[in-house]
Amino acid sequence: MTRIEEQIRAEIVEAGRRLYARAYIASNDGNITARLDDRRLVATPKSVSKGFMTPDMMVIVDYDGHKLAGERDASTELPMHLEIYRNRPDVNAVVHAHPPIATGFAVAGIPLTRAVLAEVITTLGSIPIVEYGTPSTSELPDAVRKYIRAHDGLLLANHGAVTCGSDVMAAYYKMETIEHFARISLVARLLGREHLISREEVERLQGLRGMYGSPAPAPLCADPAEAGGDPVACQVLEAPASPDGRLVPDRSFVQTSGGGEIRLTYGELSALIADAVNTLKES
Repeated sequence: MTRIEEQIRAEIVEAGRRLYARAYIASNDGNITARLDDRRLVATPKSVSKGFMTPDMMVIVDYDGHKLAGERDASTELPMHLEIYRNRPDVNAVVHAHPPIATGFAVAGIPLTRAVLAEVITTLGSIPIVEYGTPSTSELPDAVRKYIRAHDGLLLANHGAVTCGSDVMAAYYKMETIEHFARISLVARLLGREHLISREEVERLQGLRGMYGSPAPAPLCADPAEAGGDPVACQVLEAPASPDGRLVPDRSFVQTSGGGEIRLTYGELSALIADAVNTLKES
């Protein structure tokens, strides 16, 4: 066993211990993988608590999911990890867990896309929800494929979260960030308001990502043609366009009876509604 492999196995054991200690996983939940070289991955074993693993428990697999070494079998959710590696040659590790607050957002169908924390913008950007796919089937990898090219962290509908990074601990720390973001977002919503960072500041923060060792993100909303023809590959951050912090869309529209659209600014639409209300009051 090479020194690099020993280090990767040790990092996976440590990440699993932290996931379990923070209650991001329970029982035998969760899975972690890391690139060993251009032919092999190191993967956590199934049916083992990730909080109590030892380095010798790891499984070596190829990029088609075939086991090459190890006494145990790899997680049945390995296909999701493999799909991420296929689409992200820059990624060297993947962590999947079920952090309670973030998973609550995933169950409620609420993405973590609001621009409220500078630290999240500079490390993860937006965290969308991947459509539900039955675990351990091809449905989940297929759903993840649509988003992973532009995102390092994803919520999995009715399931959990997955993160990726340059190494095991980088991927793990992004899982910490997602759960931390979810907790703060929940508290802010319970208090009745989230004050959003302006769009201009969001763009400025994204420009600073290189200082924090994060790759440049996808645009706030990429042209589908530039995103490989896939509109959901863009990174959408909800940021206000008005100085008072409200989230204001650039354009809205009213559909006519003939099927066409009349495009209006937010102010124009508000004025029309106000006029209609006044007319009703006078009649």
